[in-house]
Amino acid sequence: MIQERGYEGNLSHLQRLLAGWRRTEQQASDPKVEHAILKPVRDPETGHAISAVIAAALCIKPRGKFTPDQARKVDALKTGSLAFATMRCLAMRFSGILRGREGDPLPAWTCDAIETDLAPLVRFARTLNRDYDAVKNAIEMPWSNGQAEGQINRLKTLKRAMYGRAGPELLRARMLPFRHTD
Repeated sequence: MIQERGYEGNLSHLQRLLAGWRRTEQQASDPKVEHAILKPVRDPETGHAISAVIAAALCIKPRGKFTPDQARKVDALKTGSLAFATMRCLAMRFSGILRGREGDPLPAWTCDAIETDLAPLVRFARTLNRDYDAVKNAIEMPWSNGQAEGQINRLKTLKRAMYGRAGPELLRARMLPFRHTD
């Protein structure tokens, strides 16, 4: 019917456009979804909008490490956005679970995160639930494969930097530690 009126575009483009409009209409009419939208909050000191990048960084930073300017911004974000306050509370709880090296509070945390209806938190919590045993072990066990991953990353970085420029001899020379022969 829309093509009869002259629309020549792709159906998937039209569906994507309409989905955005429908989502906006649903959020405007549903009070439950209202808190999920992170509206721009202004810094009370400067009057400038606090960017999403700044808000995300402040969301995971412990209050004890705030500068006075950062503390003021966090207070403004908590007052101006229920979504930010919820995300910060859950981020601090998750950080406490990691620092405490105790996996038992994790199921309660994931349930609380899923109940928020904040898409990024819900997605993260569901991902954690998919491999709960591995996540719990990563929290509780003292072992880490960080050293091995660091060496693998170093090797891959060298390999990418030298791709197509030299043979295996130069790669071997750059990978092996430099030895002084006196």
